[in-house]
Amino acid sequence: MSSSPINYVHDHVFLGSAHEENARRTLWVVALTVVMMVGEITAGYITGSMALLADGFHMATHAGALGIAAAAYGYAKRHATSARYSFGTGKVGELGGFASALILGMVSLGIGVESVMRLLQPTEVQFGTATLIAIVGLIVNVVSALLLGHGHSHDHDHDHHDHDHHGHDNNLKSAYVHVIADALTSVLAIVALLAGRYLGWVWLDPVMGIVGAVVIARWAWLLMGATSAVLLDQTDEHVAEEIRELVEKSGDATITDLHVWRVGPQAHAAIVSVMGQASANADSIRDRLKPVHEVSHLTVEFRPV
Repeated sequence: MSSSPINYVHDHVFLGSAHEENARRTLWVVALTVVMMVGEITAGYITGSMALLADGFHMATHAGALGIAAAAYGYAKRHATSARYSFGTGKVGELGGFASALILGMVSLGIGVESVMRLLQPTEVQFGTATLIAIVGLIVNVVSALLLGHGHSHDHDHDHHDHDHHGHDNNLKSAYVHVIADALTSVLAIVALLAGRYLGWVWLDPVMGIVGAVVIARWAWLLMGATSAVLLDQTDEHVAEEIRELVEKSGDATITDLHVWRVGPQAHAAIVSVMGQASANADSIRDRLKPVHEVSHLTVEFRPV
């Protein structure tokens, strides 16, 4: 049995090319969210609007979740070269994203329960004031979404040639989903408040809260699925299939064991065990796999037939 000789020096920093930019954008959004959170919760209590109050508390938990995302970026950067982490800190963002998704799910549950209670026991709502505050909240949401959305698109475009659907920064994605969820609840609140003021549909305010809770719960579930897959080292089937094709296409080597998993927003690690003829060896297998740009850390084990 032989393995590829160590004839080069490599690091284990897999933070992604847009790490610093995404971290700055997230911090800006945290600041905007905290300011608007205080305004909406205060206005919600004063006006009696459930939709507005729900939006404010929703934004409060988002401020915490966005803070987690910002902290994840900072931690990953500070410990990127630490020997404590065998494959670097590129997956810290996934952990932050999972925590944010969990918070998002709890928020949706809270909004749903409170909305049902308000539907059964209606309260008086100051529609005019509540609508103005909700509109301001929506503007903040849109600005935040544009900030995070630009970074999300940049990261997506950067990886386009490397099968872009494998290159997401789930920490940024979680922050983006939180902001979009905020925007959704703001829109629903505005619709409900306008309908209550001009059509007398007071019941629409808590109904919109229930609708928003269902949609947000679904987003949280999908985000938890995406981040947990990375945290549990789920095999990337697309990259694994590409590796198999490149190694075995010559007919002189067969893969006996293969592990492929994500170690960062734009990086995968792979362990490839190969059994082959004399025409193949560990170095030649490594050369065959050079086109697989997603793999940033490659270990090759070769056994001659």
